[in-house]
Amino acid sequence: MPFGLGFGELVLIFGVMLLLFGAKRLPELATGMGKGIRDFKRAINGLDEQSIAGAPQQNYLQANPVAPSALADTVPATVEGEPKRL
Repeated sequence: MPFGLGFGELVLIFGVMLLLFGAKRLPELATGMGKGIRDFKRAINGLDEQSIAGAPQQNYLQANPVAPSALADTVPATVEGEPKRL
């Protein structure tokens, strides 16, 4: 059985759901859950197909290298008389 549940536990869960939602609403809930799961699987498969089909996968650091000297120019000089902030 799925998730280690026995037949008795599944019947009990189904009975509680039947009491909470009613006989008319239960098929609607199951249909909605099925559609949601189906859409989710399609979205996941679509993402996998896009990444495999040649979607551009570039590493940002490799595409835009920054020289260390350029980083040193952007560090502000400390003002005398003002304490150094961490």
